[in-house]
Amino acid sequence: MALVDERVAHGHGEAHHEELGFWQKYVFSQDHKVIGIQYGFTALCFLLFGFSLMMMMRWSIAYPNQPIPLVGKLLKASGGIIVPEFYNQLGAMHGTIMVFLGIVPLAVGAFGNYIVPLQIGAPDMAFPKLNMASYWSYFIGGVIMLSSFFAPGGAAQSGWTSYPPLSDIAPTGQTMWLFGMLFLIISSVLGSMNFLVTIIQLRAPGLTWMRLPFFVWAQFVTSFLLLLAFPALQAAAVLQMMDRLAGTSFFLPSGLVVSGQQLQVAGGGSPLLWQHLFWFLAHPEVYVLILPAFGIVAEVIANNTRKPLWGYRSMVYAVTFLGFMSFIVWAHHMFMTGMGTVMSTFFQTTTMIISIPSVIVLTALLISLWGASIRFTVPMLFALAFLPMFAIGGLTGLPLGLAPADIHLHDTLYVIGHFHYVVAPGTVFAMFAGIYYWFPKVTGRKMSELLGKIHFWPSFLFMNGVFFPMLIQGLAGVQRRLYDGGASYSHAQPVLHWNAFMSGSAWLLGLSQIPFIFNLFWSMKKGEKVGANPWEATTLEWAAAPSPPIAHGNFAEIPTVHRGPYDYSLPGASTDFTPQHQLQEA
Repeated sequence: MALVDERVAHGHGEAHHEELGFWQKYVFSQDHKVIGIQYGFTALCFLLFGFSLMMMMRWSIAYPNQPIPLVGKLLKASGGIIVPEFYNQLGAMHGTIMVFLGIVPLAVGAFGNYIVPLQIGAPDMAFPKLNMASYWSYFIGGVIMLSSFFAPGGAAQSGWTSYPPLSDIAPTGQTMWLFGMLFLIISSVLGSMNFLVTIIQLRAPGLTWMRLPFFVWAQFVTSFLLLLAFPALQAAAVLQMMDRLAGTSFFLPSGLVVSGQQLQVAGGGSPLLWQHLFWFLAHPEVYVLILPAFGIVAEVIANNTRKPLWGYRSMVYAVTFLGFMSFIVWAHHMFMTGMGTVMSTFFQTTTMIISIPSVIVLTALLISLWGASIRFTVPMLFALAFLPMFAIGGLTGLPLGLAPADIHLHDTLYVIGHFHYVVAPGTVFAMFAGIYYWFPKVTGRKMSELLGKIHFWPSFLFMNGVFFPMLIQGLAGVQRRLYDGGASYSHAQPVLHWNAFMSGSAWLLGLSQIPFIFNLFWSMKKGEKVGANPWEATTLEWAAAPSPPIAHGNFAEIPTVHRGPYDYSLPGASTDFTPQHQLQEA
């Protein structure tokens, strides 16, 4: 009761908020909405930077050993050519930035922070100061990561997975990568604890568990994954840092030879120990990317089909089961390490089982479209595109979960194609759907539908142009992480022509984001003004608060929930949407 009383008292704190100075109001803010916006813009900037690194990599792959245009002058030491060492830096930092600094902070930090308290009728997150600390820990970690490019020897170059023993003997940039990762882990653990307490304790009266919007359920399970999985990587990062700085050898085996000389360390360490600790985090991390995307797509589809989500309860049970199973599949990334047939069989089995809840969610979303009067808004276009793109990502992952098939496909471009279908045209499209959908909530204005469609169609086309040929090259046996795209290997020659096609698609994909960037900033000032509920939605963030919501407090009066989250097109209702806080009509 103390938490509830404090919540209600806090709901009338908007007057106090007006007294805050600029720094407390916008920079070191404790308001979940401001922190959500901070996360959003920071993550989008990191995504743009990470995407830029990828476009440089694509030049090296398509035109190896040729000077790169425009930015080539910055690479004075190599005459404008991307050399293998620098290519490795680009690859390692691209993966790290896109996953840990881009998609996760956008999906959880931005959307979760801004939307979850509004959807559950809470005045703020349970621990506002912890929320602020979470953002600034993330920001500091990102700055340390990016500054590693200026370190002696350049940025981390041991891949985004940081496998030892290479990462233990890499230049200074790897140490900065580890320090940055520790700050990012602290940020995620603080944030996930905050989400769990907020969702459990601060729900509005009447908002029972099975009345929660599916987006809130997705964030709830995601928070458990972050809280339970990240400490394993935190321990591993500390151990690797000790290997590098304190002379230990947790991950350094005995008799290691480097540049013809035996490395003088105590030895006895195990490189495979790092892989176990890393993938114990990194496989649940895949679902940290996917679950918020599921939540966003579910909200958009329910709203634009004007009907309840089909199988809401089965979707909730599916994502809960998926969260549990995600902790016992990690070693399918390690079939090539010689773990033995018994363990291989166990992880093959769990990998096949974990595909079931994803299929349940995808099937429920597809059935929700059946017989609907669909509104093809820009958010809906991105949500609809998510469905087949994620399906391709999931289906192409099944062969990688089987040890015999993985022997051929492991570490090929097939793996890159599979993973990127999940997180690029999959998760990123869901993020775009969420931005277009909730932009009126944040600003009180809608983004341009025309510019949105100009953004969507080329993005959809060129995304597939980038990633589908990777599946073809991977089946042909072309390895990943080759700075020349496989040009030096005879078996890659029949599929080498795809490199220029994929690189051209990547650069055109970059150009396709210009309408979005313009639309985002233009619509803040010039977009069409809308009311509090422009999409005629049923969930609390639209129904019971103005747009944008009032400062600290969110609601002039805490709403009471009387129904489920997706009461669209109810028989006998006067409108085709019945908000959660609205009493049953007589």
